Amino acid sequence: MDVSRRRFLATAGLVTAAAAVPGRLLAELEKRTPPLPDLSRWSDVKAMFSLAPGLLHFSSFFIVSHPRPVREAIDAYRAVIDANPLIELESRMFQSEDKSIFNEIYRAAAPYMGCRADEIALTPNTTTGLALVYHGLPLAGGDEILVTAHDHYVHHEAARTAAARAGATTRRIALYDDPAKVSVAEVAARVERAISPATRIFGATWVHSSTGVRLPVRAIADELQRVNAGRDPARQVVFVLDGVHGFGCTDESAAQLGADFFSAGTHKWMLAPRGTGVLWGRADRWPLLRPTIPSFASLSAYLAWQDGKPPGPTTAADVAPGGFLAYEHQWAMTAAFRLHEKLGRARVAARIRQLNDQLKRGLAAMKHVRLHTPMDPALSAGIACFEVEGMKPEAVVAKLLEKKIVASTSPYKVTYARLAPSLVNDEREVDAALRAVRELSAT
Repeated sequence: MDVSRRRFLATAGLVTAAAAVPGRLLAELEKRTPPLPDLSRWSDVKAMFSLAPGLLHFSSFFIVSHPRPVREAIDAYRAVIDANPLIELESRMFQSEDKSIFNEIYRAAAPYMGCRADEIALTPNTTTGLALVYHGLPLAGGDEILVTAHDHYVHHEAARTAAARAGATTRRIALYDDPAKVSVAEVAARVERAISPATRIFGATWVHSSTGVRLPVRAIADELQRVNAGRDPARQVVFVLDGVHGFGCTDESAAQLGADFFSAGTHKWMLAPRGTGVLWGRADRWPLLRPTIPSFASLSAYLAWQDGKPPGPTTAADVAPGGFLAYEHQWAMTAAFRLHEKLGRARVAARIRQLNDQLKRGLAAMKHVRLHTPMDPALSAGIACFEVEGMKPEAVVAKLLEKKIVASTSPYKVTYARLAPSLVNDEREVDAALRAVRELSAT
């Protein structure tokens, strides 16, 4: 046992107990979590979800139904915590940072995200991650946060409240007028024209839940890199990305998109436990942030406090919000990342693309339907937004539910009906959804 862990556990008199128990608990955990099954057939993947029978679920992007391996991991962690809560938490969380359970989660997530383990902070959701970044970045009077008109309420509010606190301003721009006709060149050009000398942060959303548009993030990042090349390092634009609706359904890793910070809940396309998320940042960008919530993941910050010393430069672990959580959910994130590793990111992305291409082709062929999501799979992902002539989106969703199709509406001022095929669906279900939309023309 290293000195830092011994110092921490000794304050609770747990050195001997903590050293004796983890091996038994790990063995119990392994016994309660069977190995992943063969998932070579999509029908077997679909069977992992305990969704209500009799309904066709096309809104799983909203919040996940836990697949069986994740349910089993949650149950296993709950059992070992219930059996010995104090010793289990102390021995798993407050060891050296290298041996803590947080690091197990980082190591499981890092290959999928294309980054180093120490570049990841764990969060409860996308909203928290965005707020931690916007409120942690240095801003002053005269500075500007530039966001897009297509971002969600929580993104706009994180930017607005951070700017208000610092005496800075926010501004919104539209990156396209017609989502179905969006182009890479148009998006890049609008970003270029919108950046001003006052712009310190640019915030955007990878996949828009309002229209289904998938932004060409790399093209935006390249444009911002050209801007930053002519700026003083202290005045460079920081690129903040809400990545939740592309994370887990595309074949691009978070760290390779080109953003500086990437926030995403993992309880959507990633199939992780509800109430979990990740915040990734470039290694050289984390020191820019001031932590907002005290962290339980940074042992070095705790020891600095204990010794009355100032903390060192900010790391990802320092930014991860502390406080007691539903640990069986957070710790079971590893099961979701391992599930995606076994399925294969490219294979999952191809499957979701296949089902969405089938859906979009069918919707586009209907004369009474207007599809707002681009047909180009490079500019779309897992969400298709559409209108039915003569019907409000809420009525479309209600009528589809009468036909046992679970759809949704986009929660924006301009709203559309949405269908989002995922791993819980198959080709026959997509055909059934299309048939139900087609029949709406007669109502």
